[in-house]
Amino acid sequence: MSQESSQDTDDTQDQDPDSGHEGESMTLALGNQELVLRQRYELLSVVNDIGIFLAFTIGSVAFFWTELFNVGVTLFVIGSVMLGFRPIMRLSRRIQLRGLTQGTPNEVARDF
Repeated sequence: MSQESSQDTDDTQDQDPDSGHEGESMTLALGNQELVLRQRYELLSVVNDIGIFLAFTIGSVAFFWTELFNVGVTLFVIGSVMLGFRPIMRLSRRIQLRGLTQGTPNEVARDF
């Protein structure tokens, strides 16, 4: 009977991924430069997204008045150009990270 109890305990520990790991933490080894670079690109991406939102929203509202038609068209062109910045920022970030990580950068789940 003691063998069965011991076996049940071992099976329970095998099924529980957290058993035997109390107090341990996972550490990610990222360089300070890599973290700073990622934060800068994330901030730049957020600012770009807010600019796109403002350009298209204000441009859309400007179409309600005929005297603001040119303003609306101009804001739509600006918003479209800002949409093009997105892949350029991603490519630039990837190239810079590749230089820091000596190869293919470890990408995180979110892509900005």
